[in-house]
Amino acid sequence: MSADAAVTTGRDIFLISNSVDELGGVTTWSHQMARMLTERGHHVHVLGICDTDTPADLGTNLPYPTTTLHPGKVPSPFSPHGLKQRLKVSGYARNAQREAAIRGMKAKLDALFAAARPGAMIIVTQVWAMEFVRLADRKDIPLIGMSHESYEYSKDSSRFARVKKYYPEADRLLLLTQEDADLWILEKLNNVGFMPNPLPVWPEEPSKRETKTVACIGRLDDQKGIDMLLDAWAVAAPQAPGWTLKLYGKGEDEAELRAQCTRLGLDGSVEWMGQTSDVPGALRDSSVFVQSSRGEGFPLALLEAMAFAVPCAAFDCAPGVREIIRDGVDGLLAAPGNTAELARQLVRLTSNQELRDRMGEAARVNVARYSKETILEKWEELFALLER
Repeated sequence: MSADAAVTTGRDIFLISNSVDELGGVTTWSHQMARMLTERGHHVHVLGICDTDTPADLGTNLPYPTTTLHPGKVPSPFSPHGLKQRLKVSGYARNAQREAAIRGMKAKLDALFAAARPGAMIIVTQVWAMEFVRLADRKDIPLIGMSHESYEYSKDSSRFARVKKYYPEADRLLLLTQEDADLWILEKLNNVGFMPNPLPVWPEEPSKRETKTVACIGRLDDQKGIDMLLDAWAVAAPQAPGWTLKLYGKGEDEAELRAQCTRLGLDGSVEWMGQTSDVPGALRDSSVFVQSSRGEGFPLALLEAMAFAVPCAAFDCAPGVREIIRDGVDGLLAAPGNTAELARQLVRLTSNQELRDRMGEAARVNVARYSKETILEKWEELFALLER
């Protein structure tokens, strides 16, 4: 079969992440893209390296297959230091288990890639997954690597060195903004491009902004900065009588955050909503959206809120945030980690109906530039370029 014929009937596309269902933005993006590409006639297979401790609810009857390459966890490598560790038999046994796991994953990937039709594409969404995918025989199938976080946030983690080590092997490394791509180019990577996230939804019925509700949707962990949001809300709440901060999500820091909420005297103005499967309902019920992350890539939560005509206040923690929100036009930004400034932006929005309405309507208009049709066309152009 020719490449042109394969594309006419849809490409085989492998979307590979650390896990098929790990709670977080990468999983949300992966399954959104899988649905969009499937609707276009492509044959998508979503793969994860191993299981996760924090699974997301993906629903049932997904219109594409999913596969976990290694059920359970991949054993971490054992590198002995000193005589005592060199005598540790369990460490060598763990290495043997790891090597067996890697062989098993390679065999599965080899078989999948060997069966792929001409025109196939491999998309690796996270660099840890790339450590294993790179070992497979991909039969000259183009491979697109991705980093779903900003350059600066990556630089503060072990992922920075791994991106520089493993992603040069990709045919293209995609960042989420031109600004981040330029910074990686300065690291002497010559395969760099960028691709914004698409709008997760386009609601026919946006928020009417009639409730006194500030919404935040995200994991209850350090990255999402809910501790800083609570500090900001402690300043803003007395100046926003009758308003409630609703926190949607779950995570490892929940108990600690609830205790902080109580210490700050916020139990009367904060509601812990848990993880929700009804994001549209949560956004229609809100008049302001807030994001307090320490680091981000191109946040889907902001895209969703703006599509629902909900004005956003957020820390300017990444190029993707300031690319999505036009400060002072369709939302308000605060310096990263500056809780006093975030509190001021929340007070501006909660105290001024005209400002909320103006920014909310502008947000819905402006965020349409990330429509799924627009972003899918960019992906199709990239596929065609890499196939040459």
